[in-house]
Amino acid sequence: MRRPLSVIAHMICFCVGAAQAQPYPSRPITIVVALPAGGAVDALARIIAEPMRSMLGQPIIIENLGGAGGTLAVGRVVRSAPDGYMLGLGTVGQYVISGAVYTLPFDMLADLTPVAPLPSVPYWMTARKTLPANSLKELAEWLKHNNASASTVGTASLARFCGMAFQKASGTDFQFVPYRGGAPALQDLVAGNIDLNCDFASNSLAQYRNGNIKVYAVMTNTRWAPAPEVPTTDEAGFPGIYISTWLGLWAPKNTPADIVAKVNAAALAAMADPDAHKRIADLGMQAPPPERLTPAAFAAFHRAEVEKWYPIIKAAGIKAE
Repeated sequence: MRRPLSVIAHMICFCVGAAQAQPYPSRPITIVVALPAGGAVDALARIIAEPMRSMLGQPIIIENLGGAGGTLAVGRVVRSAPDGYMLGLGTVGQYVISGAVYTLPFDMLADLTPVAPLPSVPYWMTARKTLPANSLKELAEWLKHNNASASTVGTASLARFCGMAFQKASGTDFQFVPYRGGAPALQDLVAGNIDLNCDFASNSLAQYRNGNIKVYAVMTNTRWAPAPEVPTTDEAGFPGIYISTWLGLWAPKNTPADIVAKVNAAALAAMADPDAHKRIADLGMQAPPPERLTPAAFAAFHRAEVEKWYPIIKAAGIKAE
């Protein structure tokens, strides 16, 4: 029996309307981490995923996609549907600096929706445990008489700018070796295959505590709570070298504001969850400041960071290799 076109049209409209009426989220959410598994950024993603799952009522799938300075992961988020089911998690390195280094078919500001700020952490200067120097000043002296290598995530990252700042302050030079992420770079440092790493401190904290690497100084003006015995760069004789990174969550552009607000609330609640909060603190990560917590405030901060870093990178002449 043939159905009248009006009935068929009504059925189509009903089905479409029912699909549109489904509350968000109604299926699993994927968070694309812009670094390989095993590092501190990956650890943070997995820490917050469970309380976010509890609040949103859907599984959170963590997908690691390193390489090309994190731009592969950012591009995957940019190209996804703006429906809240694919989010990007990364640092200033992937969501700001890479945009000035790589020629990309997308824009870090125009093609992304900032959703929620995540914790921040300082960098510190680390070395293979067999390197003779035992202080930052001794390291500078050793570098003046020896060829050395230092890791960086991709061609340009905060690790590289940290190393460049130390080169300038100490009058030394060493070769930068790019890695796909902090975890493989740390593995090579522990193995003694590379000499130095100005590292995301949470990434190498466990290896430092286990005596597998040396740490000379933390790149802040105050000592870092998880390793209070490590001097600051000011105390170590190279004042003013302050390098830290921040993390965040992004969605594709045009993601509806109500979905952004729901994910923002879930992320903030996840960081406040007692178990997650303790595990984040154990990584040495600090909660984002109160004035940065809303999507609008985080978007303004993201824009300010792009406007700050792009001229610095252009002036340094750093390009993707």
